[in-house]
Amino acid sequence: MPATHNDSLVRDFVNAFNTHDADALAPFLADDVVFTAYGDSPVEGRVAVVALWKGVFANFAQIKFETVHQAVNGDVVIAEQIHGLALPGGKLAPVMNMAIYELRDGRIAAWRDYTNPAYASTLLQA
Repeated sequence: MPATHNDSLVRDFVNAFNTHDADALAPFLADDVVFTAYGDSPVEGRVAVVALWKGVFANFAQIKFETVHQAVNGDVVIAEQIHGLALPGGKLAPVMNMAIYELRDGRIAAWRDYTNPAYASTLLQA
């Protein structure tokens, strides 16, 4: 895929998060996608990744993802993001994140999120 298509695909994927509808993520994901968040075990398969995010959307009062910078190198997209997260009764915490997306046939085949979970936890409790 051309770099501009891969750039747009990932930006559209991130925008889908702001709908808080995990099913809206499914069309962007390969059947055998592997999602890895720093410190957690990998989640394998589109159905499992969508189920994970359904749980996340159900547990957080607010979720707002924003891309700060994004770079494309062929089928790899690197995105610096702010994941705005708020637990019920809490304020929106700006959690800095680096996401790596590996694309195959126009879908996300691998997705790795890197953040500092200990720092994110302190922000969510503030």
